Formats: sequence, C-alpha cells, structure tokens
Amino acid sequence: MPKRKLQAPSTSEAVEGINPDEKRVQCVFKSEDGETEGSPFELPTDITREKLQLVCDAVIPNEDKVPYAFFVNGVEIRETLAKAVGEEVLSLTEKSVEIVYQPQAVFRVRAVTRCTSSLEGHGDPVLYVSFSPSGRFLASGSSDSTVRFWDINTETPEFRCKGHQNWVLCLAWSPDGRKLASGCKGGKVCLWNPKTGKEISRPLTGHTDYVSSVAWKPLHLDPECRYLASSSKDRTVRIWDVVTFRSHMVISGHTAHISMVKWGGSDLIFTASHDRSIKVWRASDGVFCRNLDGHGHWVNTLALSTDYVMRTGAFDPADAKIVHEEVTDSGEELLKKAKVRYDAALAIGGSQGGTERLVSGSDDATMFLWKPSEGKKPVARMTGHQKPVNEVKFSPDSRLIASASFDKFVKLWNGFTGDFVATLRGHVSMVYQVAWSADSRLLVSSSKDSTLKVWKDKALLMDLPGHSDEVFAVDWSPDGQRVVSGGKDKVLKIWRA
Repeated sequence: MPKRKLQAPSTSEAVEGINPDEKRVQCVFKSEDGETEGSPFELPTDITREKLQLVCDAVIPNEDKVPYAFFVNGVEIRETLAKAVGEEVLSLTEKSVEIVYQPQAVFRVRAVTRCTSSLEGHGDPVLYVSFSPSGRFLASGSSDSTVRFWDINTETPEFRCKGHQNWVLCLAWSPDGRKLASGCKGGKVCLWNPKTGKEISRPLTGHTDYVSSVAWKPLHLDPECRYLASSSKDRTVRIWDVVTFRSHMVISGHTAHISMVKWGGSDLIFTASHDRSIKVWRASDGVFCRNLDGHGHWVNTLALSTDYVMRTGAFDPADAKIVHEEVTDSGEELLKKAKVRYDAALAIGGSQGGTERLVSGSDDATMFLWKPSEGKKPVARMTGHQKPVNEVKFSPDSRLIASASFDKFVKLWNGFTGDFVATLRGHVSMVYQVAWSADSRLLVSSSKDSTLKVWKDKALLMDLPGHSDEVFAVDWSPDGQRVVSGGKDKVLKIWRA
C-alpha cells in the first residue's frame, strides 16, 4: 500500500491546537521492521500521545483505526514526547527523532475491580484454575484429588469430577475447548467432558511418578485434538493418543525431574528439567534436536511467544460473543482459523518476529530468551530477580514478558530482545502466577500475601484483597470479562469489572 508523505505544514493541519510558535523537533515514524514512513517533519516537543496518534494516522493509512503505542529509544511515550525523551536531549539532537510505532489490539479489556462470587466446594487448597479457549467453561484442580467445573454465567458449582486419587497438579484444555486434561501427583492423566463432567475414558497410565504439566498439540497441526503430551518427575514425556487412549510415544533423555513441557506451533516439543537443561524434540518421531544450556539451577518454567494464540486456537478474543456460542465448526474449519491466527502472531514484530520465541525461568533467579527452532544460542540472558523465578508469560501480542518471582516482584521484559522494562512493586510476599488480559494492556498477579494485584502501564492499578490465605493460581478469561483465582483457603473467587 503506498505511503502518504507528509511535510511540516500539513502535520500542523493534522492536529488541531498545535501552536506554530511552540518548540519543535524533527521527527520521523518507523515501523517495528525499521522501515521509515514518510519524510521527516517537525512536531512540538510537548505533543501528547493522543495527538501523536492523529499525526500517525495522517502519515500512515490506517483505515481500521488501529491504536498505536509509540517509543523513542525503547522508551514509551505515555504523556508527551518531551517527558519520554527529555527536553534537554531533544534540544541537543541534530538528527531526526525516530518514533517507533507498534499496533495494539483494537478491542479493550476493562480492569477487574470487584469479587462477584466466592465459590466453595473443594475440600483442600486449589492448585490450578483455567478458562476454556472460548471462555465458555471454567475448571479447577485441587489437592482434594478432584477436578471441578463451574458455571460461569450463574457463577455456581456445576460438576465434581472424581478420577484421581492424589493431588491434581495441572490442567490443560484442548484447543477446540471440547476436552480437559488433568494430571496428578499419582502419575495419572484424566480426560473430561466439560458439558457432562464425565470422564471421556479410563485414566491414561504409564508415568511412574507425578505429572508436572500437560500440553495439547496445537489446533493448526491437529484439528482432531488427538495428541496430548505430559511431563513427569519420572524424567519422561509421554505423548498420548486420546482416540485410542494409549501411549503413542515416550520421550526420555533428561537426568532429573521434568518440570514443564510445551508443544510448539512448528511441531517441536520443549522440556524444562531440574537437570538445568532445556531440551528440544521433534514431535513427529521424538528425535532429540538440541540442548538449550545456560541455567545454573533447576529450570522451573517455560513460555512460548505463541502460547496465547495456540491456547485460544480458532477463537478470536476480539469477538466477545465466543463465550456464549457453541462450537459448531468442523475440525478443518477450526484448523484454518487457527492457522491464520498463528501465522499472524508469528508476524508480529516484523523483522524481530517471524519465528517462535521461548523464555525460560529458573531457581538461579535468571531467565533466558531463545529462538529454539533456529539454534541453541540464547537471544538474551535476563537478570534482575533475586530469588527463584516461578512463572513466565508472554503477553498475547508477544511484545512483553512478565515474570513472577519469590522475591515479591513481577518484572516486565521486552519480548523480542529480552531487555528489562520495569519492576512492578506492591506484593509483600512471593508471587506465584501472572495472567495477561487478551488485549495485552493489563496484567494480574497472585501471591502468598493473599492478594491479587492488577497492573497497567507498569504501575499498580488495583489491589484485590479477599482471599484469606495464599493465592496459588490465577487466570484471565479469553473474552476479558472475568478473572478467576484460587488458593490455600480452598475457595475460587471470580472477579469482574
């Protein structure tokens, strides 16, 4: 699409209220690819972010009215250009100031502010909570050995599912939202139908120690949602065929407990272990590809830049109606939608994107950013936490990474370079989990201090007390309407705007 060039006089016309006598500076817009948009032009140094959007719309065709975030030298312009860069710096510069623009989600998620329900039913602490890909169902797992489904419309208990004989440690929804997998301390994997609360089959057995995580094959690779991976303390990963209910493949090679498994969109499997390594495997035949080494202690957690788009599959969170609709599409139709969304997610960031990125967090208090399909050399080593990193999460647009640590802090990092962005201070004890809103503008964290905290623009937006003990688990629904939390007080709480 041809770009419209803009000279200084027409820039003033694009924004009402600009005083021609104000102090000005030469500027140029650049995309995330580094491509310059239009000719350099003058802008007042105190131009606001809102007026910068109007100027950008005049320079770059923006028929869809996409909102942008603006950055200079990696610093976001939140108020005025001068405040972001510094009046003194602007006065000394002889070159055009490069303003990098990043498209944001057109839709907006409202921050949750109040607890609308406290759901009792579990007899022991709630260890895991998760909304389905469409946001239509909600499930929880507990150390009382049960999985529970909850009606999100009436915010009441729906099904109590008994199949495990030990703590339920992890849950994962199939990308089509039709099945839920749960793994327990006893080594079993169970499959559940969310409409009936019934087991789909007998438990999947084979692990000889507890199941630490479960991960489905992405929808754009498996429209039937037939294959599921589980990792275990027994040092193996098992690939299950949930049609025949048999173990399809066993992957081994780690010398210690496997803490997490991820199934990537390029059909690679990633495993993190207490042997301090991350291993990359070819999912089609289980062949070992490479080691990702660097951590000095247990690797606790992994996140992929495409996690959110693979979790939500064919369901676009921009369309809130998905939460009320029955899935009627065929597997092939869902595959096509999921593939379009996955490819679009890879393209985010222009030249910085294009491939899946992986971030790892460790007990050594560090994180590494990798491009695991391209090689074993890390993109960045990320330091700053003082205690073990418990969880890492890419924002849905993959531009930011949030890390939760036992040092009481949440930290934000650049999702492409690994550069430090901000420390979110507010919790007074260990931070266990974080969850992003679908529009990537809000973040919620759960802590040992019995609170949830909502963050926006690198600052505390909302403190959510209410739990009477540690909050182990938190999730934000894909439609953006609800946050769910659970913890040591055995209660699920639903939070809404």
